[in-house]
Amino acid sequence: MSSLKKLAGDTALYGISSILGRALNFLLVPLYTSVFAVGEYGIVGTLYAYVAFFNVLYTYGMETAYFRFANRQREQEQLAYNTSFTSILITSLLLSGILFLLAPTLLEWLNYQRLPVSYIYWLAIIIALDAIVAIPFARLRLQNRPILFASARLINIFLNIGLNLFFLVLCPAILRGEWPMLSSLQPLVERIYDPGLGVGYVFLSNLIANSLYLPLLLPVLLKVRLQLYKPMWKEMLLYSYPLLLMGIAGVTNQMLSIPLLQHWLPDNFYEAYNKEAAVGIFIGCYKLSIFMNLAIQAFRFAAEPFFFSKASDKNSPALFSQVMHYFILVCCLILFAVTVNLPWLVPLLLRDTIYLEGLEIVPILLLGYLFYGVYLNLSIWFKLSDKTGWGTWFTSIGAVLTIVLNLLLIPLLGYMGAALSSLLVYFSIMAMCYYYGQKFYPIPYRTLSGLLYIGGTVMLAYALRLLMPEATWPAVAAGIGATLLYILAIGLYEMKRLRTSPSPF
Repeated sequence: MSSLKKLAGDTALYGISSILGRALNFLLVPLYTSVFAVGEYGIVGTLYAYVAFFNVLYTYGMETAYFRFANRQREQEQLAYNTSFTSILITSLLLSGILFLLAPTLLEWLNYQRLPVSYIYWLAIIIALDAIVAIPFARLRLQNRPILFASARLINIFLNIGLNLFFLVLCPAILRGEWPMLSSLQPLVERIYDPGLGVGYVFLSNLIANSLYLPLLLPVLLKVRLQLYKPMWKEMLLYSYPLLLMGIAGVTNQMLSIPLLQHWLPDNFYEAYNKEAAVGIFIGCYKLSIFMNLAIQAFRFAAEPFFFSKASDKNSPALFSQVMHYFILVCCLILFAVTVNLPWLVPLLLRDTIYLEGLEIVPILLLGYLFYGVYLNLSIWFKLSDKTGWGTWFTSIGAVLTIVLNLLLIPLLGYMGAALSSLLVYFSIMAMCYYYGQKFYPIPYRTLSGLLYIGGTVMLAYALRLLMPEATWPAVAAGIGATLLYILAIGLYEMKRLRTSPSPF
């Protein structure tokens, strides 16, 4: 029992650093949308979408390879640590060097020629630092040191937020003389702060925060020896390259709509604003899917160890079906609550009325991520049956669909086309995973019930949205009241169902 308690505590610590980190970083969205024009915010979101691709490329599955080889022969853990760290260090320096050399060309290709080339330099260093500390963080997990792991992550997050507030709020306020008690700091602020840098302070804050990883992880970094043991390195690369392909396909499904929208949206598609503003609106509304993403992230931390621990239980298929059922209920609640409360949530979180233009894509993105969460739940079949190659196929097909659907729909529907592409891709990989899972690893999911819950929630939420289009006080009260009634109705129905057909679990 004590070991289970320790496992639960460690899992919570690892999870908090990720889930809380994403939640805290989301708090920067109201700041960015209040201090930057929508087009400038679109630049931030687009560049970070490319960063997501490079993060996968820079680590190329080596983190998982380190776990695999360190656990296979524990006496060779140090050798696996040295080899994986050295490999990532070398490739990170090479790749970031290439980005440095190509920086002007990249800005031209992105149609961001007016931006300082230093933005690309800073992003190249940020990505390299993220990759270089990946193996030390993996070693902390292997050595069961969650406190140092979580502490380093959270310090990075709080420092990044603090620096954003310093550069984007405090410094401008001091220069404008809004805080007389700090007027003595104006000479100092004038030396360290450049108002013309604008969105560059988002990247600079990230760079400074990431640089702090090196001293924070110094105890782990000092134990590495730069060594590339070729026999093990070749094995690790053979093991990790399918993970790289899966990672690229996965991030394509999640992030590619943003850069594709920038490149494929016709000029003057929207009369009221330009292409950059349209991308900014899409990214701002895309951020509101954080509510669904956090639920999925929390589920992933708890679910995989649970599924593997219960795999040998003869009742596990029925148990997995129950898990899926309640997962869908929670996701439907999130979709309903966010959708019916959008008129007041969007102005609260996105601090410019122009983002209201993209309000209708939020439910579509939420539904898409709901399907993605169901896919992750379904994916346990190929993990438990050692058929992980299916995961690569599903995500790869999803990546191809992402490109094709965006190419077809963005020129016709603008950012609504990008949102619909995400929805269709996630529905497709979910359906494929369900079909083949029932062939190879049958689980008695309550499929009809789940579809009725999702369909009924979508229709009810959409109907209420039509009745409450604006953020008037009656609409706000009605949205909150409808959410409470939805929770009550689902709760009463589920309790009645359990009384008539009690679960064996």
